[in-house]
Amino acid sequence: MARTATVENPPEAPGTTGTSPAPGTRSKRDILRLHRTEHRWAAIFVAAPVVGYLLFTLYPIGFAVYASLTSWNGLGPMRFIGLENYVDLLADEYFHKALFNTFFYMIGIPIGLFLSLLLALALNRKIPGRTAFRTIYYVPVISSLAAIAIVWQFAYNGDFGLVNQVLAWFGIEGPDWLQNTATVKPAIIIMAIWKGLGYSTLLYLAAIQSVPASLLEAAALDGANAFQRFRSIILPMVRPVTFFLVVTNVIAGSQIFTEINIMTPTGGPEFSSASVVWYIVRKAFKYQQMGYATAMSIVLGILVLVITVIQFRLNRRNSFAID
Repeated sequence: MARTATVENPPEAPGTTGTSPAPGTRSKRDILRLHRTEHRWAAIFVAAPVVGYLLFTLYPIGFAVYASLTSWNGLGPMRFIGLENYVDLLADEYFHKALFNTFFYMIGIPIGLFLSLLLALALNRKIPGRTAFRTIYYVPVISSLAAIAIVWQFAYNGDFGLVNQVLAWFGIEGPDWLQNTATVKPAIIIMAIWKGLGYSTLLYLAAIQSVPASLLEAAALDGANAFQRFRSIILPMVRPVTFFLVVTNVIAGSQIFTEINIMTPTGGPEFSSASVVWYIVRKAFKYQQMGYATAMSIVLGILVLVITVIQFRLNRRNSFAID
């Protein structure tokens, strides 16, 4: 009988697995190399904001905390003194006055928001020249704060100021606004409200225009008057804008400086207009008490942080109550 010839498989070459990748597919090694490359580039892109945060946020905060524990003039070596700067703050009468003045200026925040909401409601109506009015109200927002402070400083002049001239038409003798302890803070508040009125009005106007017209029409058909529609529909719809404006205005109000420095460069009569930031700058750059000024900055930052957290909690609680 003839034998049937059998053909054996040839031996595999060294380094091969016996199976070759299909055409157009990548091997496992290529995929791992691609993943490593992607991770490397991802780390590079993520590192940019992280390094920026470390260099320009975390490091300055840490340096400021340490500087507040030292006696330092800003140029020479630092001398560690512990909590002595913070103890001195408790007995610093001028710091107490500056802190009181700073929070007193924030009285203008609810007044400004109320006026802004009224203006937004008026500008939302179809009145002649409303586009021109919107532009006029927004001009102070884009104007230089220093220039505005100088103009208002002349307007508040007790001898030839525009404010007293207008009051004289009604037989009222106006005071020297910026040199009177009773009127200097209200004068600055009025100027600050006028400066920020256009910005708040613009945001409120955008929020009011985003209210669905169907809701207002349905409420009107149900017999709701204008005030009821405002209270039950418009006011809840603009609540997020109000929250945003309150938070940002509190943060900006705690940093008020330019108006004080230009209109009352000496801090006003009997230190009645000085703000915390104005006092910090005075201590840091006039008296070279950089460590003490940094301690005041830390205290102010903590107070603003606490107030902001409280505002967020109150807003969240009100939101849950509405829901």
